[in-house]
Amino acid sequence: MNDWTAGYVADLDYTSDFYRELTPSMMGFSALSRGQKHGLNRPNLKYCELGCGQGFSANLLAAANPHIEFHAMDFMPSHVAGATELAEEAELDNVHFYEQSFEDFATESALPPEFDVIALHGVYSWVSRENQQHILDFISKRLKPGGMVYISYNALPGWAAALPLRRILTDRATQASGPLEPRIGEALEFAALLEQTGAGYFSSNPAVGNRLGKLNSMSHNYLAHEFFNKDWTPFHFADVAADLSQAKLNFLGAANPFDHVEDVALTPGQLAVLQSESDPVGREGLRDIMVNEQFRADLFIKGQLPHTERGSVATWFGTPLALTRHYNGGVVKITSRLGEVPLEHELYNPLLTALEDGPATVRNLLEQGVFGETGWASITRMLTLLIGDGHLSPCLPLSEQASRTERCRIFNTAICKRSEETETLRFLASPVTGGGIAVDRFEQLFLLARSEGHDSPRQWADFVWRILAPQGQRLQKDGRVLETAEENLAVLRARASAFAAHRLPLCENLGLTLEVERVQRSDQHITPGLVA
Repeated sequence: MNDWTAGYVADLDYTSDFYRELTPSMMGFSALSRGQKHGLNRPNLKYCELGCGQGFSANLLAAANPHIEFHAMDFMPSHVAGATELAEEAELDNVHFYEQSFEDFATESALPPEFDVIALHGVYSWVSRENQQHILDFISKRLKPGGMVYISYNALPGWAAALPLRRILTDRATQASGPLEPRIGEALEFAALLEQTGAGYFSSNPAVGNRLGKLNSMSHNYLAHEFFNKDWTPFHFADVAADLSQAKLNFLGAANPFDHVEDVALTPGQLAVLQSESDPVGREGLRDIMVNEQFRADLFIKGQLPHTERGSVATWFGTPLALTRHYNGGVVKITSRLGEVPLEHELYNPLLTALEDGPATVRNLLEQGVFGETGWASITRMLTLLIGDGHLSPCLPLSEQASRTERCRIFNTAICKRSEETETLRFLASPVTGGGIAVDRFEQLFLLARSEGHDSPRQWADFVWRILAPQGQRLQKDGRVLETAEENLAVLRARASAFAAHRLPLCENLGLTLEVERVQRSDQHITPGLVA
């Protein structure tokens, strides 16, 4: 009998997270930040995700970008079944899921002939060389000229010291039989025991012990796919660039624009060495050595078209921006590999204050005098850092937001309804940014309560407690589980009040609120709260 897994972990499903670098508007901004044109503002775009896992990112992006047609594949039936169920629940007609291998997907007749974007998050490190070649062949045949590839992967030299740790874990797990999850736990315990004995590997590599400590706090579902596949490859950047050159791709830049500002990650001496290297691939390899890079998320493009200086400025002017974190007028801290990045309060405060009223284009902000007498290079540097660190987000065209809002409302209501039973889906779709915004379970339930006609934070807290109490779930405070209803309600009411004051205005500006019909809910039985 053939092993359909080909050595890939199939015992445990992957996590349902969202990675903002997959967002088309973020990809477009990263291209702009690097002075490159892109076609992601054209109509009728086609987007493909290879190895989509649970399909949550593809579904969210489809809701927030109804003008884009999404195709996503994964070889695990449970992943595709769950992704399809959510797409149907959210009434998405622009996302299509396929349960296939990379080899078979290349011959799928239902696919469009070419894609504008092909994305793969982490997958390239987790599959065999044979499957890596299938991926490269697919990109070569299916990415249109001017198209973009997002690829993330474990990187060297950052993983070099930890390679023996992975071997310890996988060897230990394969010595036992039965379900994978308890074997992962036992392997972690065994590695910790080795460290406690004073094994020279750990004492000579103290960073490995720190990594092991972090692994113990991570989801076993995540660790299964990250560490316990048969194939697992950390790459030097040059090797990935060489692979993608087979498909006529050139390196565009890091997917996170924060990494475009080199002086926040490198010392002056390191910058001098880096600037002496004229080859783009060589520069990235040197940078990885200087920062000891362990994970890369990169954008490659098939046919580079650089902006003229005038064209670049015009594109910047037309870029809409939105605030994605609550701003209270205080100090904004941006942390880099070298520590905190100093930003002048008098420079960013007018900007963040202006965006509290809602999204605006860079041109609008300039016309309002938000940037004062600041030079253009300093303005673009600040915006790049604030976007890269997650304080701001580039947006889709504001004039077309209304057409996206209803799609996001239906999707977000489906997610908030699921939060009655689980906390695994922690992002909502924004019709403003075209991407995902982190919203935790309690915040989702507060939004759901508000949409069902509960007007005050106190009522929202009561609503949430009527959900949690029958499930036997309790909150914690100061490390102690709260047992009484009064204690739990007190914490929920405090959280609801804080949400109303700080997060709700942000949610409203980002289009995350739920406007649905009011439905009566029994205190004794949790009934559906949505009439779609």
